[in-house]
Amino acid sequence: MPAPMKKNDTDLTTKPSVQVIERMFALIDVLASREEAISLKEISERTGLHPSTAHRILNDLTIGRFVDRPESGSYRLGMRLLELGNLVKGRLSVRDAALLPMRELHRLIQQPVNLSMRQGDEIIYVERAYSERSGMQVVRAIGGRAPLHLTSTGKLFLAADDPQRVRAYATRTGLAGHTRNSITQLPALERELAKARASGVARDNEELELGVRCIAAGVFDDQARLVAGLSISAPADRLDESWLPKLQSTAHEISAALGYQATSDGPLRGALSLPIR
Repeated sequence: MPAPMKKNDTDLTTKPSVQVIERMFALIDVLASREEAISLKEISERTGLHPSTAHRILNDLTIGRFVDRPESGSYRLGMRLLELGNLVKGRLSVRDAALLPMRELHRLIQQPVNLSMRQGDEIIYVERAYSERSGMQVVRAIGGRAPLHLTSTGKLFLAADDPQRVRAYATRTGLAGHTRNSITQLPALERELAKARASGVARDNEELELGVRCIAAGVFDDQARLVAGLSISAPADRLDESWLPKLQSTAHEISAALGYQATSDGPLRGALSLPIR
């Protein structure tokens, strides 16, 4: 909360606009701190603004629908803020939010980092961070697709489904395998998904491609819905478990940029138990 302001405020028209904006932010912060309407007296006390000054600014905000006045002398946040918030939410792009954190993660581990999303029974790679000057790498093509049960990110999405939907997926796809390590039986897949739910992390142990291992962490939106997976792909003998905290931290950073708030049971754990709609 901004530092209390002196109560001998002169008329706002003589003050620079920046000061008006600062006071407006202070008022909005106080209103945002409570669900119910707040009296002008309490608002004045909490912001340090003179009641007449707070009254003038609140009235102007009421005209713009940024503040509501349910009854004389009390105020709460208005619907205009919700409208603007929905506009911002609608313009949020998972790729835009992910790109810089992905590049930073790649800088730290020097291995390709992939962002992928679910489309039906497959994942599709939508972004990547890698260096053309690095040595041996496992680089996934943007737009490439792979079955859910054979990929680390795909397993995250299946882990977020309820058991009936997982069984329906297995029936539709037949759990076809690509390598000798592929999981092709439903009981084995269910055990793998249980591990992913418990840890918030999923793995591909040379199941899509021999010689390649992957680890993935989920990216969630403001409704705690799994919207993407962030994964590291590396030659099987190079995948380093010490990358895992960095991967989870980066996935959390992207999720936070999308409005996700971590729960008490871990930064991203627990949300995987929510079914995808």
